[in-house]
Amino acid sequence: MADEYDFDLFTIGAGSGGVRASRVSAAHGARVAIAEEHRIGGTCVIRGCVPKKMLVYGAQFAEDLEDAKAFGWDIGEAKFDWVTLRDNVLTDIDRLNGLYTETLESHDVTIFHERVTLTGPHEITLESGKTVTAKNILIATGATPHVPDLPGAEHGITSNDAFHLDEIPKRALIVGGGYIANEFAGIFHQFGSKVTIINRSDTLLRSYDQSLRDRLLMISTAKGIQFHFNTTIDRIEKKDGALHVALDGADDMEVDCVLFATGRVPHTKGLGLEEVGVEIGDKGEVKVNEFSRTNIEHIYAVGDVTDRVQLTPVAIREGQAFADTVFGGEETTVDYDCIPSAVFSHPPIASVGMTEGEARNTLGGVRVYQSDFRPMKHVVAGRNERGLYKLVCDAANDRIVGIHMIAPEAPEIMQMAAVAVKAGLKKSDFDATMAIHPTMAEELVLLK
Repeated sequence: MADEYDFDLFTIGAGSGGVRASRVSAAHGARVAIAEEHRIGGTCVIRGCVPKKMLVYGAQFAEDLEDAKAFGWDIGEAKFDWVTLRDNVLTDIDRLNGLYTETLESHDVTIFHERVTLTGPHEITLESGKTVTAKNILIATGATPHVPDLPGAEHGITSNDAFHLDEIPKRALIVGGGYIANEFAGIFHQFGSKVTIINRSDTLLRSYDQSLRDRLLMISTAKGIQFHFNTTIDRIEKKDGALHVALDGADDMEVDCVLFATGRVPHTKGLGLEEVGVEIGDKGEVKVNEFSRTNIEHIYAVGDVTDRVQLTPVAIREGQAFADTVFGGEETTVDYDCIPSAVFSHPPIASVGMTEGEARNTLGGVRVYQSDFRPMKHVVAGRNERGLYKLVCDAANDRIVGIHMIAPEAPEIMQMAAVAVKAGLKKSDFDATMAIHPTMAEELVLLK
């Protein structure tokens, strides 16, 4: 390694991608430092998918406790205390923050708990004024919630703030139609909020299969969540302890909380990237090649800051590939084909591969197999909510090119189903697999 520099690698951002890259690089023998201005763990662990999933678990009890009566359980009057859940979730986030820190320290990674900027070739200046040098620099600062530029936007919150609320809002307006909007709509609704979603287009979850989008909209509407499509906010005003929201496309509303779920933008401002010549895209993303290298030979970037695929497992895989390429002596790239994903709505959605529309446009001839069923648990509970599984196959060779599901536990089932799609298995392989009965998962191998 290069002794002329203080470090072989300096990573900016200690989220999922940055931590993996730093840990593995250190294991390869590199002298590594990492800087994080907030907390070790990044968006996913501290203010994203991990605490959100804990809230999803908490929200699901609202229906489970109600359904328990049909299974013979007399639980008396159920009461929910938001502060208890909030504080227990934040306590566990503290635990995870400690574990991530221990992981870095156990690999002798130097941690700087402060903001840094690039101030010259191979040079990093810490907020404290100290300057260090590194042979290689990795940008892993992730993305930050987008807040629309409109009068009164400061009265709204983002998903970052939702985990720290003092109370659950009685009336919540959620702006957006993506996974964050639909997940928090389900969470707030289950906790007793009157929830309204507004979306500037007429489509929810546009990257998912049409059948799943339609089913989620139908179920969410039946639960009592309201939707206004082709609607935007003109302004937000604080009045008499509430928020008056003037809308274009729907009647004005009085609510207690406005949650902006309008996407996430790469976190590149103020890092000094453009000053040292790093090429930045129109959305503020760091532009990289297949090895996560920027146009500056010694500067790399992984994760959401590159705006390739904004998913935690992708950032981790990119961090691993970077470390193996630069310090492990093995050029490694990431395969972005056939990435499974989930929306932890109520009920959840899971998907891998092509949607039916994408398959028809790409392949021409397709065969689609569906199972539209009522889960056994719902039947006993008297809950009229149906699940939907869908297999999309290439008509030319029977290969499964997409699986799409909306039902309880769909993401858990999809993780293994995604292996089959990635491996290029055919519908006949599913048909030849014995079912596990009675399960919801067996529907995948019984489709006709």
